[in-house]
Amino acid sequence: MIDWPLAELLPHAGDMILIDRIVSFDDEQIHTHATVKPSGLFNRDDGALPAWVGIELMAQSVAAFAGCHARRRGDAVELGFLLGTRKFECNVDCFPVGAELSIHGVRSLEDDNGMGVFECHINAPGIHATARLNVFRPPQAAHYLHEPSATGTPP
Repeated sequence: MIDWPLAELLPHAGDMILIDRIVSFDDEQIHTHATVKPSGLFNRDDGALPAWVGIELMAQSVAAFAGCHARRRGDAVELGFLLGTRKFECNVDCFPVGAELSIHGVRSLEDDNGMGVFECHINAPGIHATARLNVFRPPQAAHYLHEPSATGTPP
């Protein structure tokens, strides 16, 4: 298990951090864990987590992968973007309260411009979800977040 605080590895804060811990990572993959809690931001009235939130669990695992690598290099954690997903499939409608979800992401492509593709899986007893995530981690992500001024020129 990795002892680095998730808040230092993810560009998320507070209740938006949906994964609980990083189990392991290496040059090409990451394993994370999440327990479905009954009162999260995305939970249904019965406490279950809709299966589509699995995409965010996968994306946060990929962000943690990037954060772990940045920390290992001594670099700052940078903002990244989930561009989209392909082939999301899940055999359940929701993840029940208390489900212990194992999330696995494997990098299948990453170029020097920050574009990447990760094959991701979520597994738990009776639960299996898969997706391919397209991500982008630009060299200077802060530039993408600036709003243009009223004159149309960047600030």
